[in-house]
Amino acid sequence: MSRIGKQPVTLPAGVEVSIGSESITIKGARGELTSPLFAGVTVAQEENLVTISCSNMGDKKTKSFFGLTRALVANNITGVTAGFEKKLELRGVGYRAQAQGRTLNLALGFSHPVVYALPEGIDALVEQSIITVSGIDKQRVGQVAAEIRAYRPPEPYKGKGVRYVDEHVVMKEGKKA
Repeated sequence: MSRIGKQPVTLPAGVEVSIGSESITIKGARGELTSPLFAGVTVAQEENLVTISCSNMGDKKTKSFFGLTRALVANNITGVTAGFEKKLELRGVGYRAQAQGRTLNLALGFSHPVVYALPEGIDALVEQSIITVSGIDKQRVGQVAAEIRAYRPPEPYKGKGVRYVDEHVVMKEGKKA
């Protein structure tokens, strides 16, 4: 049985949960998120706790969805109360970023500027060489951060590129004369 799935999720004040037949909707101060419910997994709410139960523990697929459902519900609750953010760092001479409305303009050493259109529900804040991507949906925040990083991943010789703030890049030794 899933160790994650067995743990109940506590609801903070101001969070409403509505459980449907195929999805669960969570509303909070920052917005509203919906997650799918999988076959064999049931969700119940008692006062300020949300519990997830599994009907058929013999099926490997159902057991996998058991822990996944609990993690999705917990992430949605965290998202509508506190939100999520990822920080990216630009390293390199002339590497710059500028947020203008719903677009992010990046100068990453190419012959042209890279213009990234931010999806709905995602915000970007630029402070010097740090880009902070924030939003209420954990998956979308991570996806946007990965797409920005993919324009110029850090290279292993000088370390230039776009990297996560806490990312460690293993540096290689250069050529010897």
